[in-house]
Amino acid sequence: MAFTLASHILLVPFGVALPFLTLLMHHRGLRRGDEAALRLARRWSAVMAVQFAIGIVTGTVLSFEFGLLWPGMMGRWGDVFGLAFGIEAWAFFLEAVLLAVYLYGWRTLRPWPHFWVGVPLCASALLGAFGIIAANSWMNTPRGFTLDASGRPASVDVRRAIFTPIFGPEYWHFLGAAYMTAAYCVAGVYAVGLLRGRRDRYHRLGFTVPFTVAAVLTPVQFMLGDSLARAVFHKQPVKFSAMEIVWRTGTHVPEYMFGRLHSDGSISGGIKIPQLDSILAGFSPATKVPGLTAVPADTRPTAAQATLVHWAFDIMVTLGSLLILLALWYGWSWLRRRDLPRSRWFLRCAAVAGAACLVCVECGWVTTEVGRQPWIVYQHMRVSEAVTGTHAYGLWTMLGIVVVVYAGAFAAFLTVVRKMSARWREADAGGDVVPEGPESDIPYGPRALSRVGGGRPAHPTPDHRTPPPGNGAGG
Repeated sequence: MAFTLASHILLVPFGVALPFLTLLMHHRGLRRGDEAALRLARRWSAVMAVQFAIGIVTGTVLSFEFGLLWPGMMGRWGDVFGLAFGIEAWAFFLEAVLLAVYLYGWRTLRPWPHFWVGVPLCASALLGAFGIIAANSWMNTPRGFTLDASGRPASVDVRRAIFTPIFGPEYWHFLGAAYMTAAYCVAGVYAVGLLRGRRDRYHRLGFTVPFTVAAVLTPVQFMLGDSLARAVFHKQPVKFSAMEIVWRTGTHVPEYMFGRLHSDGSISGGIKIPQLDSILAGFSPATKVPGLTAVPADTRPTAAQATLVHWAFDIMVTLGSLLILLALWYGWSWLRRRDLPRSRWFLRCAAVAGAACLVCVECGWVTTEVGRQPWIVYQHMRVSEAVTGTHAYGLWTMLGIVVVVYAGAFAAFLTVVRKMSARWREADAGGDVVPEGPESDIPYGPRALSRVGGGRPAHPTPDHRTPPPGNGAGG
């Protein structure tokens, strides 16, 4: 399950945020008659389609694993938080339909109706994220039920089960992470192009629009993360103790950047900052921070688990702080000169910012899930009670199959995207006409197009029957 989630979560930010970035560029192209913006929007929609197809594979495996690996949890608690998964399933179905209409709309719809068809695509992506985060936040702060004499849930209150105390901070923090990650990753592709000397308007626009979105979101996301950490302090104090490797309850608690917690409560390595942990938790050095020893040993993460959670949390915070500096660098240059920073080091940093965000996403998932140990449903069901009783050889066989499937899926994703990118570069450099190819009759990717007069919108006829222009790019 850990391997599956860690792999699938790399695709999630693109599924949530790429529709918004595509429509943002699409809107710019229509409002300004910008040929380069429309080419970018069409090409991003092609990548969006490929990503969605791969997400179907990885997400389907996850749905099977919930039933196969966690029968204890699903059998006992499915009636309480199962609706959240139902919301995600309906959002996924709606997104598939809308994506198909949007892709075909490039050839068949009029300009503005085509754009407005894509707007619900963003809403369906947000709805899917709503369902998943509702399920996860319920596992962290379960409520909305009573227990009968046998200890099984009864009298389910769906509204309370969906909107748990930690749902709001967790949902908004997740959305910020998704939009920021997708924006930095998309901008990073064009940062590499700029570093390689492709200084044309197409690459500058492809970099500037998503990077601006990411730069604006970065400080906002930092504040959302701080809000979530404080919600964890109040609602899951043991998890907070693991995040900050606090062993004994007390005030004036120091903050450790990295470091390792040992089973006797000692901490080795790291950077100690006096009183900072209490200040961050309650805005005062006198704030009492609960320690791991405040609860019995069998109801808290082990020292090794707490160290893992602490490192994941600190890596996320450190990378987020560096991204804030990158965003400030960009903002300062733009305010002074209305231009990108001239240093190549800025573009190098921008090129790797997307990868840094993906690391943060992984670290955030580790913090959320490992910090809850040994509970799968916080303070109601242990992992050992929920997990399947399948023999070890069966699990190893399943893991091997999943690894092969995921490796093939990601290899296919990278191969298709790289091939599309190569065809687009060839089209941009090759002149007026793109050669015929197997993609000529499908609604994504380059196809046989003739250049339509420069600077004109990509919907040149009233019925939008002719394909969009743009260096014969078709995407």
